[in-house]
Amino acid sequence: MSGTGISTGSPAATSGRPRVILGVAGGIAAYKSCELLRLLTESGHAVRVVPTAGALRFVGAATWAALSGEPVHTDVWSDVEQVPHVRLGQQADLVVVAPATADLIARAAIGRADDLLTATLLTARCPVLFAPAMHTEMWEHPATQANVRTLRERGVVVLDPAIGRLTGADTGRGRLPEPSEIYDAAMLLLARGHQPLDLLGRHVVVSAGGTREPLDPVRYLGNRSSGRQGYALARTAIARGAEVTLVSANVALPEPAGVKLVRVRTAEDLRRAMLDAAPAADAIVMAAAVADFRPAERAEHKLKKADRDPDPVALVRNPDVLAELSRDRSRPGQIVVGFAAETNDVLANGRAKLAAKGCDLLVVNEVGETRAFETPDNAATVLGADGSVTEVPLGSKEALAHAVWDLVAARIPD
Repeated sequence: MSGTGISTGSPAATSGRPRVILGVAGGIAAYKSCELLRLLTESGHAVRVVPTAGALRFVGAATWAALSGEPVHTDVWSDVEQVPHVRLGQQADLVVVAPATADLIARAAIGRADDLLTATLLTARCPVLFAPAMHTEMWEHPATQANVRTLRERGVVVLDPAIGRLTGADTGRGRLPEPSEIYDAAMLLLARGHQPLDLLGRHVVVSAGGTREPLDPVRYLGNRSSGRQGYALARTAIARGAEVTLVSANVALPEPAGVKLVRVRTAEDLRRAMLDAAPAADAIVMAAAVADFRPAERAEHKLKKADRDPDPVALVRNPDVLAELSRDRSRPGQIVVGFAAETNDVLANGRAKLAAKGCDLLVVNEVGETRAFETPDNAATVLGADGSVTEVPLGSKEALAHAVWDLVAARIPD
């Protein structure tokens, strides 16, 4: 391969800074990786961009060099005395390939080393993250799916592409996830370092947010759940190698990169979505706040204010989704986790709920005006059906999510 490269002189000092290789394959989404590169460098990472020759048809080497402050090469013949095709992978703390095209995925799966990026992938012993982008037909082709399975079996985290507008007028699955979401996935993977991907090959289903039960076309009964904890559970599961289905109820958060997202509104919507996803799940985590009741009748038109006092609103009970999933498990060894938001007698109420719901683990946290809801932090006590009690101190919602997955991973049968 002919060499295309630009050097900015000696690489920037990397002492004390995590070293990230940003691989860029030859797809139209390559321009989005400029934003990913900015996020990585501005957060203090030393980033070396390794594009393919095709990628440089979309974004030039000068752009990558200027944004990263590092030399840019595509072949193994530049700076030979530094043996970059070996050293880059050996010294990296993380490798991110975004976009990863069908061609790059295929070459990586069979172990090709015909350019600097594929050679780097062969020598890397750090976590590796692929963010695919291609047309829907290419992503769904059996050859691509087989190559993705091969990479995942080797411990590579391969995100599912997003659904949206593709090249031209086409729309479907194949869109590169948003750079900010790829960045979040990369940071979670980097934080875990060389810890094993203990959810590799597992399928987990997570619910998030709060259901809304309509009273009329304008008003509804709802709750204050933001969905942040459920989304943290989804992101951390991806970073641990899982395939994730996220059932999201009325959440105004960016879609986590790599999840299969199912949007719902009411408790009955959520119930149907969870029952549909449950048969393929090794673990189910019900982090959504599901309304216990709904109005017995839904007005067809907006209820008008009257001079007299309003009539009482009759309520009926919603299905108990957590109890149903715990009782009617779709496969042997399936782990079911519930959440209990309590305002008083937290542990006593939690133990009663654990017994009533029949789940394996119950994450009990105290909620209130400044606790748990709509905050970045959380603390909890995780009760196990086996009598175990695990205290999770106040920390980020990602930290609580990892604590939950630690307990789930230890219980999933081999």
